[in-house]
Amino acid sequence: MRIATWNVNSLRSRIDRVEAFLQRHDIDVLALQETKAREDQLPLMGLQSLGYDVAAAGVDQWNGVAVISRVGITDVTVGFDAMPGWGEPLAAEARAIGVTCGGVRVWSLYVPNGRKPDDPHYVYKLDWLGRLRDAAKAWLDEPVALVGDWNIAPTDEDVFDITRFAKSTHVTPPERAAFDGFLQDGWLDVVRPLVRGGEAFTYWDYYRQRFERNRGMRIDLVVASPPLARRVTGAFVDREERGGADGHGKGASDHAPVVVELA
Repeated sequence: MRIATWNVNSLRSRIDRVEAFLQRHDIDVLALQETKAREDQLPLMGLQSLGYDVAAAGVDQWNGVAVISRVGITDVTVGFDAMPGWGEPLAAEARAIGVTCGGVRVWSLYVPNGRKPDDPHYVYKLDWLGRLRDAAKAWLDEPVALVGDWNIAPTDEDVFDITRFAKSTHVTPPERAAFDGFLQDGWLDVVRPLVRGGEAFTYWDYYRQRFERNRGMRIDLVVASPPLARRVTGAFVDREERGGADGHGKGASDHAPVVVELA
């Protein structure tokens, strides 16, 4: 069984790439983030013709999450218990959807960016992660995957040059501590042990040939409960998808898909 996660940066803009990716890597379940559309706006006919079901959550042109599966979709849950909202007035954003596919519970997560360490969005990000952690403690004994764009680079190895991030989000001690909390509870980061160094990067800014120079970050993560982690047999980042046919990423998302293989 192959499970993948991908911040697609607009599903409507990249539906052809998504369909090709599913076939190229024989993907059973694909979690998407930043679909940037309501459910009724998503182009699903091609996916359905390929034998995939889709569960999605989206409210406007921002955020948005989905799961695409050819091994069934049941028990769809949009958002987790006590998930915080954002804005004035506070409103829940489309940042989390949980579904069961082939006996595996998959959560597609788009963690808030945080913007800057002194921004209210940063406080929202830490609150969001804390409440997710609280909810996830009840899921540890089942085969569950928390996958998606976590907007956290867990260690210095997960960025091309830590000195370039001195005043940035994604690498601050509170963000990393929030992620480490999941590991302390028993969740496992199942990709980093199998993919070393910069080969594990999943995000490269479009700015100044960051991809060509591999000046990236690893922020798209697959975190598994112990019962699911024991089934992991392999993992890789599809860097070809980020590079595109021309090698320069023309028309590509700024994130690459991450694929995990399960026994």
